[in-house]
Amino acid sequence: MTKLPTLVEMLEAGVHFGHRTAKWHPKMKKYLFGSRQGVHIINIEETHKKLEEALTFCKQITSRGGLVLFVGTKKQAAPIIEKTASDAGMPYITKRWLGGTLTNFAVIVRLLKRFKDLKRKHEKGELGKYTKLEQQKFSEQIKSLEDKVGGIQEMTRIPEAIFIQDIHKDKTALAEAARRGIKIVAICDSNTNPEKVDYPIPANDDAVKSIELMVGLVASACKEGKQEWDANRSRLGGALIQGGPKDRKPVRKIESR
Repeated sequence: MTKLPTLVEMLEAGVHFGHRTAKWHPKMKKYLFGSRQGVHIINIEETHKKLEEALTFCKQITSRGGLVLFVGTKKQAAPIIEKTASDAGMPYITKRWLGGTLTNFAVIVRLLKRFKDLKRKHEKGELGKYTKLEQQKFSEQIKSLEDKVGGIQEMTRIPEAIFIQDIHKDKTALAEAARRGIKIVAICDSNTNPEKVDYPIPANDDAVKSIELMVGLVASACKEGKQEWDANRSRLGGALIQGGPKDRKPVRKIESR
């Protein structure tokens, strides 16, 4: 099992720093320790507890052959998401969330088909028969599609879960996942509503070190689960059926105090 960070490690990463008190969301009250110099302080004991729940869930999903889609379009988070999700063998989105990625997946499938077809032709030199202007347009199309769907090019089905680095910034991804009944794991800073998330992780979603720590742990749990799945599938000659838990339980309502 992925080793949980110590409270000291979380403090060193700045996990406990929330937003200014004026920007807080009342539903986060149970996860807050207090405030200091006008900034909310997140209770990292709560972070530790909720993080363990989230990691256990993510590992469970991938150990059954399920997918966890990583989403983080914030500038400082994008490279972290891309690197860790890739290493874990999970799909990711770090540029712009395409509306309908989850709610109109058929359109995404067509984009993926177009992207793979163009990339294959480019790699085989089959586009060389076109004029320079046409080749330039094809190159632009490939680049555009790479930005849009490059991180999900191996995602052939709707994921069983989604991990969102910042639900305030990537609110469309959050809404689509909820609409499709997809389990949601997310970092929840002091300015967000954790009731919209199945597995909230109370933490700083702005500081690079905090992002690296939280995202890295989630990716590690996913990787562990996937390795278990791959090992079992290999041992049984590919007889396992893919899929994580399907039913999305209603998020428990949490009353603010």
